[in-house]
Amino acid sequence: MRLTQEERLLAIVEHLKQHGKISIEQICERFGVSRDTARRDLVKLEEDRMIVRVRGGAIRPPLTHEAIHYEDRVHHEAKRAIGRTAAALIRDGDHVLFDASTTVQCAAEAVYVRDLIAVTNSIDIADTLAKSGRATVYLLGGQLNPWHRNIVGTQTVEMLRQYRVDWLFLGACGLSEEGLTSANPEEAFVKREMIRRADRTVVLADATKFGKTLFHSVCSWEDIDFIVTEQQPDDVFRKLLEQHDVQMLIAGGESR
Repeated sequence: MRLTQEERLLAIVEHLKQHGKISIEQICERFGVSRDTARRDLVKLEEDRMIVRVRGGAIRPPLTHEAIHYEDRVHHEAKRAIGRTAAALIRDGDHVLFDASTTVQCAAEAVYVRDLIAVTNSIDIADTLAKSGRATVYLLGGQLNPWHRNIVGTQTVEMLRQYRVDWLFLGACGLSEEGLTSANPEEAFVKREMIRRADRTVVLADATKFGKTLFHSVCSWEDIDFIVTEQQPDDVFRKLLEQHDVQMLIAGGESR
C-alpha cells in the first residue's frame, strides 16, 4: 500500500536515526515515488528542522537541532507555569478550544473548573480532560499526525466551523513582529480556523518562541487577545503588544 506523505516523512526520519544519512535514490526505491516527490519530502523535513539536506540526499542533524518528540517536551517547568496561569482564565461552564501544543496540554492539566465544554484536535489533551471528569470533550476528526499526536486536514477545519467558543488556547511555534508562524502548513491552516471560532484567543508561549519566524503565517497580532509567557519579552515586543492591545500575563508574576 502506498504511504501518505506524513508516513513517508516519519519513515525517513527513522531511517536517519538508524543510518545517519539517506539518498534521493533510496527514497525513490523504498517508497516508489519520483525524484521530485523525494526532494519535496526532504524540503519539508528541513523546514521542520528534522534533517539537513546535502547534495543527493540528507543527513541527520546535530542533536541540538533535532526536533524533540512530543512526549519529551511536555513536562518542562516553564510550560507548566504558563499552563497554570492560562488555566486560571477559565470559568465554570466556559466553552474552550484547545490547540494541540505541549504548553496548552499543561493548561488542560491545570483546569479545575466545573462543566467545561472542550473542543480539541489533540488526542492527549482530549484524554487529559476526559479523565478529569470535569469536562465534556469533543475531539475533532481528520488525519492523525502520529509524531505531534494531533489531528489536521480539511476535515478538521470543516468540523471546527460547527463550533463557537469563549476561549481559544493556542500554542505558538514562532512569534515575530508580524505575528504567529508555524513550520507546518496543515497545522497553520487549522490554527487559523480555530482563531475564527473563538471570542478570545490566548497564546501560550515560552520565551524561546519570541523572535522566531517560521515558514507559514498563522495570524497577525490583531487576532490575539492575551499572551501568557514565563518572562518579560524585550522592549520591541512589549511595545508591539501595547500597540495591538494584547494583554500579557507573566506566569508567576505581574500582568501588563
